[in-house]
Parts: sequence; structure tokens; C-alpha cells
Amino acid sequence: MSDIHIQRADWSRDQASLIALRTEVFVEEQKVPVSLEVDGLDPQCQHVKACDADGHVVGTARLLPNHYIGRMCVRQDYRGQGVGGRMLQYFIDLAQQQDTAQLMLNAQISAIEFYRRYGFEADSDIFMEADIAHRHMTLNLSE
Repeated sequence: MSDIHIQRADWSRDQASLIALRTEVFVEEQKVPVSLEVDGLDPQCQHVKACDADGHVVGTARLLPNHYIGRMCVRQDYRGQGVGGRMLQYFIDLAQQQDTAQLMLNAQISAIEFYRRYGFEADSDIFMEADIAHRHMTLNLSE
């Protein structure tokens, strides 16, 4: 996995490639409506991208100003190789550098164990978002 590079994305420059990957994963694969996927919040967010050796975006995620991580996705053929974990760790490290007290996210039920490995704890009942079961999770960084 050393040929995958995790780096901050620039929304104005990288928007097309990030939206293309999110469309592939969320809209095409998971059947999330485009109107929910493209919510107008991206310009306010910090973005991360995972690129392969050829510079193609194979993963992305965003951090909202209210400390919510969202829109995390990895191209199907790169899943299970640590790409998502490295992007998540990028935001955890960033939050610690900025003395952020906690990070939050809405995890798809299938991803809860993944987030638990990084210290996130589920703190809600199951709820539906875009017709997909989720739970709210929090990582406390000030403890």
C-alpha cells in the first residue's frame, strides 16, 4: 500500500475527481440520490484524498467546520487495503494538532467496527440516512 499517497485535497482544484469518486461509490454503488450526495457544503470543508501511483483518486473524505467527518469512500478495488484508515488517521492527526476536543461522524452500520478501531464510540440508536442504516459516533480527543 506504499504506492497510495494520502494528502490534503484542494476543493477548487480537485472537485471534479472527488465528486466523480463519490458519485461512483455513493450514487451508483449505494443508490444515494445525487441531491443528497451533493449538498453544497463541500467548499466549507477540509478534504483529503488518496491517490494511486498514477495520481488517480481512489479515496476521499471531508471534515466539516463542526468537526464531522463525512463522505468517506474508497474505490471498490482498493478497499480492505488500509486506504480508509489512513484517511481517517489524517483527520484525527489534524484534529489533535488543532486541539479539537472531538470528532464525530454518522457511520453506516457496516462500518461501525472500522471506526471503533480508531477509538470512535457509537452514541445513538440506529437511524436511516439516504435509506441506509447509520449510527452516530464520537471520538473524544481531550481525554
